[in-house]
Amino acid sequence: MAQKKTRKRVAKAKPADRSWQARLSAEPAGATVSYGESLSFDRRLYGHDIAGSIAHATMLAEVGLISEAELGAIRAGLEQIGLEIEAGQFHFDPKQEDIHMAVESRLIAKLGEIGDAGRKLHTGRSRNDQVALDLRLWMRDRIDAAHRGIITLQRALLAQAERHAGALMPAYTHLQRAQPIELGAYLLAYIEMLERDSDRFADCRSRANISPLGAGAVAGTTLPIDRLRVADLLAMYSVATNSIDAISERDVAAEFAFCCTITMLHLSRWAEDGILHASQEFGFLTIDDAYCTSSSMMPQKRNPDLLELMRGKSATVLGQFVGLLTLLKGLPLAYNRDLQEDKPMLFKAADTLIGSLAVAAELVEHSRYSVERLAAAAGGGFMDATSLAEYLVGKGLPFRKAHQAVGEIVKIAEREGKTLADLSLAQLRAACPQIAKDVYGSLGPANVVAKYRSLGAAGGPPLAEQVRQWKERLA
Repeated sequence: MAQKKTRKRVAKAKPADRSWQARLSAEPAGATVSYGESLSFDRRLYGHDIAGSIAHATMLAEVGLISEAELGAIRAGLEQIGLEIEAGQFHFDPKQEDIHMAVESRLIAKLGEIGDAGRKLHTGRSRNDQVALDLRLWMRDRIDAAHRGIITLQRALLAQAERHAGALMPAYTHLQRAQPIELGAYLLAYIEMLERDSDRFADCRSRANISPLGAGAVAGTTLPIDRLRVADLLAMYSVATNSIDAISERDVAAEFAFCCTITMLHLSRWAEDGILHASQEFGFLTIDDAYCTSSSMMPQKRNPDLLELMRGKSATVLGQFVGLLTLLKGLPLAYNRDLQEDKPMLFKAADTLIGSLAVAAELVEHSRYSVERLAAAAGGGFMDATSLAEYLVGKGLPFRKAHQAVGEIVKIAEREGKTLADLSLAQLRAACPQIAKDVYGSLGPANVVAKYRSLGAAGGPPLAEQVRQWKERLA
């Protein structure tokens, strides 16, 4: 018997449900709706979407594409929708796919009794340029938040540097004691790193703050819109000049993710230092108990978990950056739906960075350094050897010969279990006749640090000048 074939009945589409559905003869399958929606994560763009729509509607009224009455209704409706979302009273329907359609659908419903004002809002634009605008406005906002977080952390580091003015510690290269420095110089090194991060974000902001709105789906529009006016209303520098590039580029997004990554790498290095310095082996740093954890098995433990998490979260942000580059590397011009996946990566990177900056500032503020342990460490390891070599240069000895002579002196001191300053003048002169009794003013960590003179040096007057300049810049 021949098997009876049955045809699955396909429901006729309802064009009003979705902005693009009139062309299709069937309603979207469940998989199309669930797999394709972005409303679950892009709803956080609602404020930027509403701001962009108000600016767009203002321009439409100014060029005569909608009336002043329609503009007033649209603006009031959008502002009310923003309040509904903030109050948690807005129903996010996955069928609306994304935040753009969710807001527009709600606006159409709210204004339905007074004509087609809501349906006119999308005049002269596409979701392609709309989402590109929202993303740029969001990046601008997050860059500003990152700036605030960086400055707060820099101020906390500077406060520690001032609090421990004159405190000595070892500087390390290859994780071996190298030269004596002041603790403030170590802290200012991270302030310098963060300042470069801030500069990178500022540079990124200048490129993010360019409006793509009006590029349409890909080729612009035949309607007499004023793109520059929209950019001006949104306090953006200018407009993207090529409509194809405007809706498909995500270089600025990748640059933003890179800025987040570099800043997190700096925080990771700082966290690694903190983990080492808080260990019993170093004993340089004590983190307030409120910012530590213990062990479920070992009751004596005091773990710097927040620092370890920060070190780990740098990998998360790096992963978002690499993921975004991978997403972009093979896309043909122009817009492709793949770009929907850029937002979770960017959101994750920004959230992690801004949260980490805030935590780092708290940790700096609620930590204390052991000046005694730092000073003790600064006194070992023959870290005044370079100063001794430079002393000999001042006596007329070529640096390479001075370096060799001091190397021999270090071997003598190590063999006898003494510091360089403990050696007698006779012992020193036996190794190098140019040494005189004034040599002891160049030995010992305090003497060495006080003699630093080069611009940017890690102690003495150069460090005092750095602190003064940073106080002015961060005031």
